[in-house]
Parts: sequence; structure tokens; C-alpha cells
Amino acid sequence: MSALATPGTGPTGTGATGLDDDTRDALAELLLFMADDELMLGYWDSEWTGIAPLLEEDVAFSSLAQDEIGHAQALYELLADLTGEPADRIAYGREAGGYRQAALLDHARGDWAFSIARRFLYDTADAVRLDALAGSSYAPLAGLVAKMRREERYHLAHMHAWMVRLARGGEEPRRRLAAACERLWPDALAVLAPPAGERRLLDAGILTQPFATCRQRWLEELAPLFEELRLPFPFRLAGAGLPGQPGRLEPTFPEPGPEGRTEHNDDFRWLWGELTSVYRSEPGATW
Repeated sequence: MSALATPGTGPTGTGATGLDDDTRDALAELLLFMADDELMLGYWDSEWTGIAPLLEEDVAFSSLAQDEIGHAQALYELLADLTGEPADRIAYGREAGGYRQAALLDHARGDWAFSIARRFLYDTADAVRLDALAGSSYAPLAGLVAKMRREERYHLAHMHAWMVRLARGGEEPRRRLAAACERLWPDALAVLAPPAGERRLLDAGILTQPFATCRQRWLEELAPLFEELRLPFPFRLAGAGLPGQPGRLEPTFPEPGPEGRTEHNDDFRWLWGELTSVYRSEPGATW
């Protein structure tokens, strides 16, 4: 694990949870990815409070943002149990380079179509990721995922309705939505990029499917909707028709590398300054 220090585990090589060191580090990395994703999405979307295009969306987006930040807090607390670091310090006490959210969550809020497209791509990818963790052998994570899925189903239904509304809403909303999708697809793939310790997580039953499998399922589920709405879907079916090869969807653009969770842009560095400013004003204080 690169972004957080972990406490010593004693001569047996196992931590307090009973996980061996390598499995615990892999789990900590996964929790950090997911928590940072949820925290950044929540912060960006909270900026719509008071300026959304509809009064009811002021309320709805505020509620969605609150849910995501709540999920982040719960994930940071699981991470705190593994590492011994306080959850608030993990969330707000790192330098900007220590955050591991997917590149999709690095962009500033943008216009309404951009926020809807970002949320839809994230929520659909996250739903597949949560499915792969629903039967996790790590009981604290399986319990949290069960709670998150109940809320995320409503988020996804809300975003699906907005995607259809904007795609069929006339020339200008459709143009903006298509432009946002085209811009965001490469960064969206980073949400389901495999963590470095994925093999350990699969062997331990903490993760029930490889992220590569999750990504194929995600793209296969999205393809019919993007075709129906005539929105950019820059993937091609490769390998279909070969013996033992059912075919897989591959991007028509260069495959993003691991930097999708380690290299952050100026939009994020601005957000980091904002969201950590109070914590950094007096680190370690009890608020």
C-alpha cells in the first residue's frame, strides 16, 4: 500500500483482523480507492446546492452528495480499523498526491449535462463493483456494501432518467450530453482498473470477480442504452467468433494506465485545498 502507513503487525505477520499482511494491504488499498471516489463525487455534486436547474434538483443533488460523503466516511472508518489511522486524518490529512480517486472524479463540476454524464458513468460502474463485493468474505465490508447498494439503486435510477431526458430534450442538451460522454469515457475506465493486490483479494474471497470481468459486464450493460440514445460509445467488439472467445468490448482509444488513480489535475488540487482547509487549519483538533 503506497498512500497510507500501516501499523506493525507482530511476529506472526497477521494483523488484528486475522488477515495476513499482504491481504490486509490489498484490502486497505481497495477501501482507499472506493472511499476517495465517493468523497470526491460527493464534494463536486454538493456544489449544485442552490444553483441546480430545478428546485427539486437542489434537494435531490444535495441528498445524493450527502449519501456519497456518508459512504466515504463509512469506508474510511473500515480503513481506520485496518491501519490504526483516524478516519478523519485519512480523509483530510493527506497531501493532494496521496489521494487515489479515479480520474473521472478529478474534473470540476462543469455544466449540468457534464455532472449528469459523470454521475451516470460512475454510478453504473460502482454498481458493478459493489455487486462483486456483496458476497465478500470480509464481513464488515459485505455489511457496508449491502447498505450502500440500497441507496445507490435510487441514485442510478435518478441518473438514468436524466440521461434519457437530456438525450431526448432537444439539440442543445443533447449536444452537451454527448460532448460530456465523449470527454469522460477514457477517465471512466479508471473506476474499474484493477487494484495492485487484486489477486490477493480474489484468493481471500474479499472480491468475488476480477475487475476486468466487472468492466466487461459494465460495458455490455451500457451498450444498448448508448445505442438507443445515440450517444458516444467508443468501444468495439473484439475476439467474437473465435473458438472459446465470446468477444469483449475494447476501447477505440489508447487504454488508460495506472496513472488514472495516481496523477491528478489542477481541478482536483483546487478541490483538495477547499475540502481540507478547515482540517489543515488545526491538524489533530477535536471539532
